[in-house]
Amino acid sequence: MVAFGILIFQTLVVASLSSASPLPLQIPHINPQDILCKLPIVNKFLCPRTGTLGLNIPTPLGTASGTTDPSGAYRYVVKYAHANRWQDSTLVTSWNLPTGTPNATSLPPACPQSGVDPSVYNEDCLSMVVYVPPGLTVTSNVPTMVWFHGGSFVVGSATGPGMDGSNLAIATQSIVITVQYRLGALGFLVPGSNTNLAVKDSVHALQFVNRVIASFGGNPSKVTIAGQSSGASMVRTLLGVPSASTLFRSAILQSDVMDYGPLSTATYQALLSNFKSRFSCAVTDTSCWNALGLGTILTAQTNVYNAAMSIDPAAGNAQPIRPVLDGTLIASPLDSTQAFPSVSKPLLITTVKNEAALAIYSAFTSPLPDEALQPICDATFGESRTDTILASTFYQPTPGASGTIDVRAQLQLMGTDYLWKCSAWTFARNWVQNGGSTYVGYYSLGASYPGNANVPFCTQSGAVCHQDDIQIVFGTVASPTTDQTNLVNEMQKRYKAFLTSGNPNTAGLSTWTPATTSDLHPQNFGGSNPVDVGACQVSFWGSAVQYDYQYYTN
Repeated sequence: MVAFGILIFQTLVVASLSSASPLPLQIPHINPQDILCKLPIVNKFLCPRTGTLGLNIPTPLGTASGTTDPSGAYRYVVKYAHANRWQDSTLVTSWNLPTGTPNATSLPPACPQSGVDPSVYNEDCLSMVVYVPPGLTVTSNVPTMVWFHGGSFVVGSATGPGMDGSNLAIATQSIVITVQYRLGALGFLVPGSNTNLAVKDSVHALQFVNRVIASFGGNPSKVTIAGQSSGASMVRTLLGVPSASTLFRSAILQSDVMDYGPLSTATYQALLSNFKSRFSCAVTDTSCWNALGLGTILTAQTNVYNAAMSIDPAAGNAQPIRPVLDGTLIASPLDSTQAFPSVSKPLLITTVKNEAALAIYSAFTSPLPDEALQPICDATFGESRTDTILASTFYQPTPGASGTIDVRAQLQLMGTDYLWKCSAWTFARNWVQNGGSTYVGYYSLGASYPGNANVPFCTQSGAVCHQDDIQIVFGTVASPTTDQTNLVNEMQKRYKAFLTSGNPNTAGLSTWTPATTSDLHPQNFGGSNPVDVGACQVSFWGSAVQYDYQYYTN
């Protein structure tokens, strides 16, 4: 396939995927608050994590020393694996604090990433933060949720804003763990014959949890993996990794960009070749590659990221550095391009009302007239797909309250549907059809995530932008409204039920009906009306109009 100019949605959605700069063709930069959480003077206000040292738990790997989180849970930071540059990680054999972490009251450094001060990251960054509700014993056998952070696979950390797991652990009486894995070029663009290092890191994290969790009162057979955005993409990837299958029982995918499948080996090799061409190191010269400064590597990563569409349009612009369908570690893409495997694990799959709004309204700060819709769609989808989309009834421009047309409304709906909502619903149908149970949800209420407030649309009443579900689930909303408090309570009750039994239904809440192949029964969180199916029909997205993972494999 040829590229149709700049794929507008894929370029713009970078901002939504990473709390990032909304500028087109810019690699996303981590939200400053993600890093400022590590600074004591700011920590107190953004994500209070300081505590009192003195909690010691014996584990098979040695004594775990922890601290009391301000929200009441016990918190432990630990290094779960070690990795040399561009080498497979290896599980640790003893309990140790993460590299660069001075004591158990401190949070671990992030993995290397662009746009932040190098002092806040460490290349040896494979660590996790474990939140344990008070009162557990080794016989408690409570469930565990392992959370993978988002950030387009190039930014983010286990200690990002709103991801303090203390409240969620206490509310669900479960152990909550947030995990770091190698990002960007260091996690995926490997100069040798290896790849998917970040996925292997994630498998090792689950193996580590399996080994130690009983010491904290957790049941190793009741582990749920969860994540948001590219963190959910990592969860989806792990669902297709046979070697990880026995390490978790169920999965939660929040706002997964399911329009993107894993990279093909051909697309990956094209990106890798471009990356390697930016250095003078021979492929086999390990000493040369190891001598490169992190800043040099991250600059090359940024250049590859920004050039991805011109290197191979199948990479896309929003998340081009991502897992690779290698046929060994990752056995299935879990999409509509190959036969879907038999499955059995229960899933929760959720999206938010205005996934694409942050990107669209950041890039187009003024209203767009009717005549702007066609060329933007042509540049995004190509003329053939655009003709089908615009001939349908789903995205017809309509006058706003002032009587004028602003097609940004159609663009954000279109982007939300094809990148997130409809592709997630297609995945849900496939999962159910092949033996698994799935509960589909839709947030019509959220809590504005740090950075989203910079876009006026995302602060409007009724808007729920990408990432606005995170603080609802974790129970970290600052000064919540009554409706937000009610939704936090509901979601934490549902998560408690799901983590415990694989079913999110519990006494006192409305019934969340599991999806079928003919009716997904999407649950409306924060709203009372049925969720509008709109274009998310079997006959439209994925059929009449192909998703990108189909379009670029033709």
